[in-house]
Amino acid sequence: MTHTQHAMKRSQQRGIPPLIDQWLDLYGAELHDGHGGVVLIFSRKSKRAIERDHGREPVRRLWEFFNAYKVVSSHDGHTITIGRRYRSMKRP
Repeated sequence: MTHTQHAMKRSQQRGIPPLIDQWLDLYGAELHDGHGGVVLIFSRKSKRAIERDHGREPVRRLWEFFNAYKVVSSHDGHTITIGRRYRSMKRP
């Protein structure tokens, strides 16, 4: 996945590690935002999959980052932005 300049800058500003970015790509649950983007978040199912594949300790140590989200363009697959949720997202 390629990132826009905006996404790289926001990821750095918000302190989101590259590993969390990769896990969002691999394990993230997809929500469509209705504006041509796909939002990737960590669901309960994805958190369990990460724990199954990587063990309990990495998940415990990186728990504070599991509120991260990533918006990806549905047209070309570029990452638009990365952030952290402080409220739950509306699901369809």
